[in-house]
Amino acid sequence: MRILETIARLGPGATAKDITDVLSMPPATAYRLLNALVGDEYLVRTADLRGFALGHAITGLISASAVPLVPTSARAVLEEFRGQTRFAVHLVVFHLASIKIADSDPDHPPRSETEMTRYLHASAAGKLFLSQLEDLLTVLPGGSLKKLTPKTITNLASLEGDLEEVNKRGYAMQVDELEEGRCCLAVPIALPGSPPGGALCLGGTSERLDAIRAHVTSAQQAAARLAPLLF
Repeated sequence: MRILETIARLGPGATAKDITDVLSMPPATAYRLLNALVGDEYLVRTADLRGFALGHAITGLISASAVPLVPTSARAVLEEFRGQTRFAVHLVVFHLASIKIADSDPDHPPRSETEMTRYLHASAAGKLFLSQLEDLLTVLPGGSLKKLTPKTITNLASLEGDLEEVNKRGYAMQVDELEEGRCCLAVPIALPGSPPGGALCLGGTSERLDAIRAHVTSAQQAAARLAPLLF
């Protein structure tokens, strides 16, 4: 990572000597790591073969860490919808093989953001994302499902059954699966004829589940307004 940072700072054409001078790194170590980074396409050699530049594989790291941009028009729709409910309202976008919170409710910050985005089988937005996949194992290596609470689904067959219900219902739901005492609904945000590109999530305490579900129709209407603004 220090080599990548150095080349990004020095610019295309940085030589091995430039890198060893900046990092006070033994030449043998630098050459070994540079060759490995070139092999993995994080770096490419310049045309004269003397210097290095960042490769296309670095794009994956950048996009994975980037915070999705939400247009002002979409934020206005979110604020309007938040004004209609006392529950937490978050905007989630689907990105490659993961989900990201693009706009969290400032009055109700997500309590388990890391778990929500990492353990897709336990979050409502994650289930909505998974329900669109033909093969769950592409994002759930080995089919391993971590148990976060006593109600977390840890069996792949049970999860597949739950995802079928998501598609029938038109939205995803988790109750006490990500965090005990908390529930969430995720309504898909999609252009007509296209798979969801994200979700509008409503969260709160599990005892208020029925009250949260009463907002599903209005959430779907807000999601329909958001889709052309986001995608």
